[in-house]
Amino acid sequence: MAPLFPLITRDLGVSYAALGFAMTLFYAVSALCQPLAGFVVDRMGARRLLLSGLALMVAGVAVIGAASSYAVLVAGMLIAGLGNSVFHPADFTILNARVAPHRLGYAYSAHGMAGSLGYAAAPAFSGALGVAFGWNVALFASAGAGLAVLLLLAFHHRKLDVLPEPVEARSSASAQTKVLLSAPVLMCFLYFAIYCCGLVGLQHFSVSALTVQYGVTAAFASAALSAYMIGQAAGIVTGGFIAARTARHDAVAGGGLAIGAAMILFVATGEVPSGALAVLLGATGFAIGATGPSRDLIVKASTPSGATGRVYGFVYAGLDVGSLATPVLYGWFLDRGMPQAVFFVVFGFFALAIFTVLNLPGRARRPAPAQSA
Repeated sequence: MAPLFPLITRDLGVSYAALGFAMTLFYAVSALCQPLAGFVVDRMGARRLLLSGLALMVAGVAVIGAASSYAVLVAGMLIAGLGNSVFHPADFTILNARVAPHRLGYAYSAHGMAGSLGYAAAPAFSGALGVAFGWNVALFASAGAGLAVLLLLAFHHRKLDVLPEPVEARSSASAQTKVLLSAPVLMCFLYFAIYCCGLVGLQHFSVSALTVQYGVTAAFASAALSAYMIGQAAGIVTGGFIAARTARHDAVAGGGLAIGAAMILFVATGEVPSGALAVLLGATGFAIGATGPSRDLIVKASTPSGATGRVYGFVYAGLDVGSLATPVLYGWFLDRGMPQAVFFVVFGFFALAIFTVLNLPGRARRPAPAQSA
């Protein structure tokens, strides 16, 4: 939706802050429901929940595409937010159950790379369709792409089957909740929340901010955002190899964030030649993307046996908490003609996340084994 914001504000007569509030509702629903989805995954399995969540996401995007008023747009965001809540607990439960432990770094890399490539294609895809045919058509096309993926997964549903949790893992509700309050799990949650407070500014507001601050077209700014996503995908691939060969996943995550934060600070100053924006954002994406597999292995190391769904559901709800905390703020900056503030705030959150991840008690303590299956 990021490159469509200028078109939506014009047609529906709403402000950027109002669109930011709608995004806040999306992430609020996702954050509230994601821990619950984790418990459901541990009890009932990941496959059905994954397919149901994707179906809700497709329906929500279609409702947004059909919106002729702000109220309908908000309704679509709520539906899509409910669908979004299932992905992390379901995805990672399937990966952790069906991939050999010494290959998990590569699996996380492939998983994250695919998501980044989708994010990279989305701004150019929706932006081009939005300019040519309107934002409604762009969103309908996005829903159609999601429906195609849903049908593909449904056809191959047996590959998503995961064995039920062991009986001994099905303890009381209080014991299951206590796992989520352990220091490693809470620290991982805090890292994701702070990190995503900055990430949402890049993914959803950088297109609008770049057009104002640097005077570039929306198409050029969308291409720069796509460069960030492509760089992130390349970084995730590289990060998979790094994660498989190091025990200091905390240092990898912190170092990548430090490099990315420095580059965002340079963008915030307004001193970057407009022609170099795509290159710089691509390098930023690479640095931050390289932290992904190490970050996911930190969470894996903090997860007790039999608690994958609920731990991943809770920890990755931090992404939604961070995402809902800042869209209104970023929209407020744009409404008041302060695009540079978007990038300064992104820099601040990334810098703060560095100190969080370096103190994670759940970091890996030994190298991953190198033997093959």
